Amino acid sequence: MSRKELYENKLQMDYFSEDYIRFEEDFQKYSAMDVSLTFLIDDILRTMAMNQKNYFKLNIENAKDGWDHYFCFLIKAQSGMYNTRSYIYQGCKLFQA
Repeated sequence: MSRKELYENKLQMDYFSEDYIRFEEDFQKYSAMDVSLTFLIDDILRTMAMNQKNYFKLNIENAKDGWDHYFCFLIKAQSGMYNTRSYIYQGCKLFQA
């Protein structure tokens, strides 16, 4: 079984929550990429899960302002579904290299 298959349908975000809306706004504010967050979110979640991290980094090369941006999440296991994780956005931290 591949890593992609291992995490298939087990990583979730509440797309209608205030936290996700804030995440989307922060990402659009800082990202210089032409790709919409909608097309990146599955890869972002899978990468965080595979690396056992609660954040992902938008690097300087992809940021509008020339700073590294760390998007931090709280990870919660779904009750009754021990294999399913929900990611709740906590905020963004900025670091200049």
